[in-house]
Amino acid sequence: MKKAGGAEKKKVRRSQAVASNTDSPSRKQAAKKDVFQLFAEKVRDHKDLVSRWAVLQETRVEYFRGKDFVSFVRNHLELKDILELDRSLEPEDIANILLKKNLLVRCDRVVKTVRPGKKKLSTFPAHLEIYHDQVFSENDAFFAWTFVKRRPLWQTLLSFCWPVLTLAICLFPVYPHQVKLLILYSCAGLLLLILCLLLLRAMVFGAFWILLGKRVWLFPNILAEEATLKELFQFWPQKDEGERPKWTARLFYTIVAVVAILILRHHAPDEAARARYQRRVSNIIDDVLEWSPSLALSGMMEKQTVMNITEPHDNVTDSKGSDEKVFSPADVDDESTPKEEVEEVTENVEDSDHQKNF
Repeated sequence: MKKAGGAEKKKVRRSQAVASNTDSPSRKQAAKKDVFQLFAEKVRDHKDLVSRWAVLQETRVEYFRGKDFVSFVRNHLELKDILELDRSLEPEDIANILLKKNLLVRCDRVVKTVRPGKKKLSTFPAHLEIYHDQVFSENDAFFAWTFVKRRPLWQTLLSFCWPVLTLAICLFPVYPHQVKLLILYSCAGLLLLILCLLLLRAMVFGAFWILLGKRVWLFPNILAEEATLKELFQFWPQKDEGERPKWTARLFYTIVAVVAILILRHHAPDEAARARYQRRVSNIIDDVLEWSPSLALSGMMEKQTVMNITEPHDNVTDSKGSDEKVFSPADVDDESTPKEEVEEVTENVEDSDHQKNF
């Protein structure tokens, strides 16, 4: 019996050793997956890789071009040390492995025709679709990241600030008067700055387009959805790649602009209308700024006291007969009734009251 028990223990140890040997390749594969995942995260977070945002099947994705990825990997060989045993792979082979591991997906532009007025297709299209052949290529190929990017700490802290900001906006009516004025003028100034900037862009574009036939946009990326924060405030415009407009089109829009300016000038409000509108708007703003819970409660109390005071008079008037009707000069005095009829009605009322006293 002892020998049989010892043999069973040896078999169990051998089976565990075999299982550990068979599990080692799977562990190595898992380690490789983690290595390529780490490499993809490092590459995505790096600032030197040129990437943009686009819409891929109703989903916003971050993508880059194939030739940009190759040049990036060749210029940053230190990132290949993350791959350990696979650090000697070429950029094309690394990209193919990322495609097989579903860390990347090859995309293609949706609009494949040159738009009117353009000489070539856009460098970074705004709409993409999945390409049928998931193989890496440098020639007009786009690749989108499929994994969710790790959020930095400041974004996590900012997500906790949104509820506080929402609550602060809801409590705006109970703020002190000076704080209300500060918030009002700050928001109005920011809105005015945005509108003035857009108007200035349109005026500069129209002037250059009509006079010189060139398309010049100040802050060219100010309305772009996929632009980064650095590109958003780029002041100097990009080089105009479109064809020059025809002189007939420039002349037509010049006439349209002159006619629109003349119409607006003719129908511009006078000083009295402007003053009335300003007074009306200022009254609305004052009502919003001067509101407070104490005023609201005091108004409710005054209304309630007025209703209590008027109740006995209502009872007295209700106790009178239905055939009697009380007249007053204020009720009869109307613009539609002549003065003679008003005087007769008042005299009749005075006579009736005199007879009742007797």
